Amino acid sequence: MIPVLTTDSFPGREVVPLGLVRGSTVRAKHIGSDIVAGLRNLVGGEIKEYAALLAGAREQALDRMVAEAEALGADAVIAVRFETSTIAQAASEILAYGTAVKFA
Repeated sequence: MIPVLTTDSFPGREVVPLGLVRGSTVRAKHIGSDIVAGLRNLVGGEIKEYAALLAGAREQALDRMVAEAEALGADAVIAVRFETSTIAQAASEILAYGTAVKFA
């Protein structure tokens, strides 16, 4: 896997930008997890079912972004960010995006 950084540059290397790369996924809650999460919400604490769902979604979005960068021949992706948005009441999109770069 190529290096992925949140910084706007790659330390010690000159980079040539190739362009924006992104990866996204849309995930929906499972009815069984939703029931357990609802019960857990009554007593407080981390809702592990949702945390696991979002962690998997972030990894998939990141993998898709890296695949797009590799297809461009990138050596790294810099300025990486994540965003999320609600698509429907029970579904969210996770988006990973950054700048694909070649080392000069």
